[in-house]
Amino acid sequence: MTRPLNIAFLGGGVNSAIGQTHKIASQMDGEFVLVAGCFSRDAQINHATAEAWGIAPARVYASSEALLAAEYQRLDAVVILTPTPNHEQDIINCLDAGVTVICEKALVDSVASAKKVSEALLRTGGRLFVTYNYSGYPMVRELRQRIAAGELGNIQQILVEMPQEGFIRCAQSGEVARPQAWRQADSIIPTLSLDLGVHIHQLVDFIAQRQAIDVYAVHSHFSSLPNIIDTVHAVSRYEGGLVCQYWYGKSALGYRNGLRIRVLGDKGSAEWLQMEPESLKLTNTYGKISLIDRTDHDNHIAHHPRYCRFKAGHPAGFIEAFANYYVDIAHALRGDQNSYCQGITTALAGLLFLETAHASATLQRKVDFICEPQAAQPVTEGIFE
Repeated sequence: MTRPLNIAFLGGGVNSAIGQTHKIASQMDGEFVLVAGCFSRDAQINHATAEAWGIAPARVYASSEALLAAEYQRLDAVVILTPTPNHEQDIINCLDAGVTVICEKALVDSVASAKKVSEALLRTGGRLFVTYNYSGYPMVRELRQRIAAGELGNIQQILVEMPQEGFIRCAQSGEVARPQAWRQADSIIPTLSLDLGVHIHQLVDFIAQRQAIDVYAVHSHFSSLPNIIDTVHAVSRYEGGLVCQYWYGKSALGYRNGLRIRVLGDKGSAEWLQMEPESLKLTNTYGKISLIDRTDHDNHIAHHPRYCRFKAGHPAGFIEAFANYYVDIAHALRGDQNSYCQGITTALAGLLFLETAHASATLQRKVDFICEPQAAQPVTEGIFE
């Protein structure tokens, strides 16, 4: 049997929801084992995390520098789960130590920062993966394959939305929960876009595989949290006449996570909802609606064994989708090419889109994309199944 790959966490302590998610997803299929970490700058949380997760006390470190100095030769990758504004230096430190990076989105918080990471990749010859976990859903991948096969014809419109209610829904006390301090300040790209916008831009990029030409965006503030953007609407034209409409935010009461993708072509349409992840709704030119699920034998890929850990009637969800993405990373680390793993190229394109959208919202007009993003690590071709 192939040995599991050894990983360490930088950030992601037991007080962090994203840390728990990465721990479960990375180990679900036996591809990775968590062996070390600097889980928190708080010593108590750091050691409590290690104890809860069975990490040897000798492999728990008070700083990222100490972790890398002691572990760089024993690790296959470091998973970076620190706040987004800290990512740039954390990534570069890992690359300089010769360690592969698996980074929680957003990769960094600006195009300029992404370019510094790209330069570090060139200088070190290192490897970088970014966890865009929603593209791990089997029916999202099925949709991509059906579009590529021409089943929907020429894709004319994509509408993607991700409304949430976290900045406006009240607790029993009547107060709205406050996010972490770093999420309560905006910079070149609004923090909302680093949280949600990177996901839905990547999903459009993933299924359509076309370049944006321009964007017109409106940024709004509807919540009680001061001085931050909490809602974004945008329309963008892409190559080939494709028009994309974006809506995402955290002030949409009634939506826990309303991620939805609608694709309209001249031969058919498709719709997928994250809250009903097992199904894909298809409509043909005669208006006939078909509902297919992950186990449909006419699927291109979604019925394959790697996506069917459980038999029909036992729904897979968010954690399984995250685990699918980790399996892709594991196979890439072992030398198998696949186009599911995303790195600096996708991250840089997304940050360029979001910075341009912010410029559009500030100028209150459409803004063209003047140049294509350049990156050190293009996505490889071919799909592992």
